[in-house]
Amino acid sequence: MKPDNGARLDLILDSLAGIPLFDELSDDELKILGKHMHFLEAGEGEMIFEEGEKGNYVCFVADGELAVIKDAKSGERAIITKLNRGDSVGEMAVIDHFPRSATVIATADSNLVTLSSDDFKKLLDNHPQVGISILKGIARVLSINLRKTSSQLADYMLPIM
Repeated sequence: MKPDNGARLDLILDSLAGIPLFDELSDDELKILGKHMHFLEAGEGEMIFEEGEKGNYVCFVADGELAVIKDAKSGERAIITKLNRGDSVGEMAVIDHFPRSATVIATADSNLVTLSSDDFKKLLDNHPQVGISILKGIARVLSINLRKTSSQLADYMLPIM
C-alpha cells in the first residue's frame, strides 16, 4: 500500500530528524525540502548504486546501515566506510553530475530519503534560501570527509624527511 501524500511527507520529515546536514533548517524549511524528496526502502544486500554509473541523487540514511565500497586497481573491493542513521552518501551527484565514485550496498534493511539533482535544482530555483542552506550543509559534509581522508592518507605515507 502506497502512503498518501500527507503520510509520505510525514514519513520523510520523521526520517530527516537527526540528519546533521539539515540542522540549520526551520520546520517550515524542512517541510519545503520534504516535498522535494523521496522515500526508499532497501533490503539487506541490495545495491543502492554502483561505482561508475551516472549519479543523479543523494541518499540520507534514515535507518539501517550502508557499506561504501571502492574498486581497487587490483580488481579487489574494499569497504571504505559504513554509514548509519544521519549519514549521507552521493552528495557530489547533485553538484557535479560525474559518475559515482564508489558502490553503495545496504548491509542491513535500510530506509533512505533521497533528493534528486532535478528536485534539488527546483528547490534552488523556487526556494533559494533553503537550497543555499543545503549547499552549505553539503559543503560541510564534503569538508569533513576530505579532512578525514587526508588524515588517513597521511597515516599511510612515508615520512618526507
